[in-house]
Amino acid sequence: MKSRTYAAVLAVLALTVTAGCSSKATSGDGDTKGAGGVKSGEGVTDKTITLGALTDMTGVYASLGKSVTQAQQLWAKQTNAAGGICGRQIELTVRDHGYDPQKAVAGYTELEPKVLGFAQFIGSPFVAAVKERVHGQDKGLVLPQAWSASLLGSPYVRVLGATYDIETINAVDYLLAEKRISKGDKIGHVFFEGDYGENALAGSRYAAEEAGLTVVEQKIKPTDNDMSAQVAALKKAGVKAILLSAGPRQAASLSGVAAAGGFNVPIVGNNSAFAPQLLATPAGPALTKDFYIAASTLPIGAPDPGPSKLAKDYAAAYPKDGLDNGVVAGYTAVTVFGEALKKACAEKDLTREGVDKALLTLKAYRSDFGITHDLSDPVAPSTRESLIMKPDKSVPGGLKVVRPATAAAAAKSYKPSAG
Repeated sequence: MKSRTYAAVLAVLALTVTAGCSSKATSGDGDTKGAGGVKSGEGVTDKTITLGALTDMTGVYASLGKSVTQAQQLWAKQTNAAGGICGRQIELTVRDHGYDPQKAVAGYTELEPKVLGFAQFIGSPFVAAVKERVHGQDKGLVLPQAWSASLLGSPYVRVLGATYDIETINAVDYLLAEKRISKGDKIGHVFFEGDYGENALAGSRYAAEEAGLTVVEQKIKPTDNDMSAQVAALKKAGVKAILLSAGPRQAASLSGVAAAGGFNVPIVGNNSAFAPQLLATPAGPALTKDFYIAASTLPIGAPDPGPSKLAKDYAAAYPKDGLDNGVVAGYTAVTVFGEALKKACAEKDLTREGVDKALLTLKAYRSDFGITHDLSDPVAPSTRESLIMKPDKSVPGGLKVVRPATAAAAAKSYKPSAG
């Protein structure tokens, strides 16, 4: 989620990094055959496969970054205990960028020559800053923990899950299906300026046009934590529901202020707008009453076999840490990377090019978390389905499913705009 200042900084950083690097030959130069007759290149030896993780452990998304990273470290430990992949052990090299643009780009520059690819990269503006470099010369697979449509279009940067615009369309569809809104109504949309919020806004505008609704827009900055002015404006406009494309702090304020003022309308947020820690705050009662989240994975507290096993394994590995959906997101991403590695191994090609080709063969990869991913088309998200969840203090991770994975008719017809 980037502000206009971040955008300007990142544009300069991207140009600087690209200009400062010597042009790299196409993937394949320097590749060698190693153990088992398997071709290998960057990040791969006869004994190890090294993946990178560019995360946020100390910044605005520190709780998410910790959960994503620890889930991926858990997967690596489990995979290695089972013999590894292609006769090699998995190593995960982690760098904390603290949601700082300079650190994020510097971390990528440091790790890129040393790793096969990146199992996570938190922050769509940071991924966008290096996207052209990834696509043009590095060609190492990046699975970002970000869902902006601007990241679509490259076979090397792959969005797992519905993009924010499609996610928002599915949220509007849920409100329509539950008869919380109807044709002719106004809906509010509170959104971060920059990539995240404005991509989600494209979805709400499209859904509104399809359903005969009017969107009342409220743009905010990531540093805006008090939603009093936004609630007052939306109440005055007479909106019947609110969409939220921001973070957990904004979710708590928006829900709490609306409830305190007797403004009782449903609020639906994108996947990064909730953290279970919110349920222990004064906003907890408002969130459990009429707040919802759209996302492309089952919650960690779901009774299904995948989430149940992961919750048990994660709690055993990290008994002092709580459960949230970052655990599921991180584990899902690295599992998909692992599946590509297995297919690349079968083709005896663990080069970056080989892994990229292998990923394109995953046309119907069924994860253990409620979604089937199609990774054969780089210009499309891996799914157009979203689950709708509701906060519940009695459930591990604080979310329960109220509508299973669904792709609205408008989500199926919508065409995301790739960057």
